[in-house]
Amino acid sequence: MDLSVSGGRLQGVRVTGDFFLEPPEALTELNRTLEGAPEDSSEEDLAALVEDALPPRTEMIGFSPEAVARAAVRALGRDA
Repeated sequence: MDLSVSGGRLQGVRVTGDFFLEPPEALTELNRTLEGAPEDSSEEDLAALVEDALPPRTEMIGFSPEAVARAAVRALGRDA
C-alpha cells in the first residue's frame, strides 16, 4: 500500500498487491474509501471502513478488509 499523510489524514492511497477483486471497479472504491481517513484510525476502524464501502457482491480473493487495514497501519509505520 502506498499512501502519505497530510493534515492528519491519509492521502494518495493506492492499494496494490497480489490479489483479485471482483468487480475490478471496486478497487477504485477501496482506494477512495481510505482517502481522508484519520491517520490515527485503528486497524479495526479501517477494516470497518473498507467492509462498509465495498459494493454488494464484491469478492475479495487473496485478501480481506482486515488485511487492507493491516497494510495501511504498516504503511503508516505503526505495528499491526
